[in-house]
Amino acid sequence: MSDSIRIATAQDATALHRLIKASYEPLREMNIKFTATTADVDLVREKIERHTTFVVERDAQIIATISVRFPWPMGENHLTSYPFLHWFAVAPELKRQSIGSSLLDYVELNFLRDQIKAPAVYLATATRHPWLVGIYERRGYEGFYKRDKDGDEMVLLRKILNQHIYETLEVAEYQRFEPLLAHAQ
Repeated sequence: MSDSIRIATAQDATALHRLIKASYEPLREMNIKFTATTADVDLVREKIERHTTFVVERDAQIIATISVRFPWPMGENHLTSYPFLHWFAVAPELKRQSIGSSLLDYVELNFLRDQIKAPAVYLATATRHPWLVGIYERRGYEGFYKRDKDGDEMVLLRKILNQHIYETLEVAEYQRFEPLLAHAQ
């Protein structure tokens, strides 16, 4: 029973759709309107083709996923020049087994920090979700911006992956966002 991590292909769309649908069911019940809560197979396939989507496989079954959306496609409302993590899901029956933590570690450290050389990464969640903000804060994420999305207050959280690169950027993102934080509070 060994897990492996790989990048998803379009052929994974149906299996990923099932996983995302099952994992995001609690959010649908809370009426939190993330795109993942209403995605169909075609949208999942499009995300796989446009973004780097990682999957964890166990016994030839996809049991977890996360996508990395890079900031360069125009028109995608990026608030920073860092990669954005989204559509993070673990099979409900396998939660609390460190599968999600292992996947996040792999993506944050091995892929984004060591291969891509990203100084930071960010993600978003609804502030009324009962536990997600705390989970991400314990992983080193810090809130830096709040906004309304479809009637839900969303908080964007950033994690610095390489402090030296982050602090020496020609245009330091944390300086750009200070006025937004003051305005959002």
